[in-house]
Amino acid sequence: MSTHIAAEPGAIAPRVLLPGDPLRAQWIAETYLDDATCYSTVRNMLGFTGSYRGEPVSVQGSGMGQPSLAIYATELFTEYDVTQVVRVGSCGALASSLQVRDIVLAISASTDSAMNRLRFEGLDYAPAADFLLLRAAHDAAVERDIDATVGQLMSGDLFYNDRPELAERLAEYGVVAIEMEASALYTLAAKHGARALAVCTVSDHIRTGESVSAEVRETGFGDMVEIALDAMLAVPLKGPL
Repeated sequence: MSTHIAAEPGAIAPRVLLPGDPLRAQWIAETYLDDATCYSTVRNMLGFTGSYRGEPVSVQGSGMGQPSLAIYATELFTEYDVTQVVRVGSCGALASSLQVRDIVLAISASTDSAMNRLRFEGLDYAPAADFLLLRAAHDAAVERDIDATVGQLMSGDLFYNDRPELAERLAEYGVVAIEMEASALYTLAAKHGARALAVCTVSDHIRTGESVSAEVRETGFGDMVEIALDAMLAVPLKGPL
């Protein structure tokens, strides 16, 4: 039983969806999973396990930011034998080709966080998605006639950034959107031999200022959830870590 999740052994499935918002986790469980039960309410960071198309799937809230996500991802990998994690979250678009509600499949994630600099003693580690999950997610999007963008995210530590000019520079180098968690998730999955992917919905556009409501962020991003679920089931589970 881990410190921050505190679920009983066997309560969490090998495949886990990881939204930041615990209320989105509850909505996903109630909307998409059969016979979902709540296995954790610690700090109100809700976790549920049910089934999707007959396969066990869990959904666990992770909070906002890389330090928070890193706690939950580490415990999932080390305490509960989780081998697939797909982040389902929101992002702010940088690319002019993106619009609100578009889907981004993150092939990699740059960051301004010091977490990996501390971990690698100054070396610039490049966190990347699991290829099989990424390919399966793209296939799922095509199958559902959803025009998903495959591109690099920026995982920022600052939601309210005092240097907006950096967003323009990132866009010049091909970063399509900004969020706050993918880099840490990809790094930890690599460390623990697991598969990870971030599937994000554009909730606001950094350049145009367009955005959606908090209610839509919580319960209105079904396309990314369906893509993530289809992708996870299409990729075989790894053996014990």
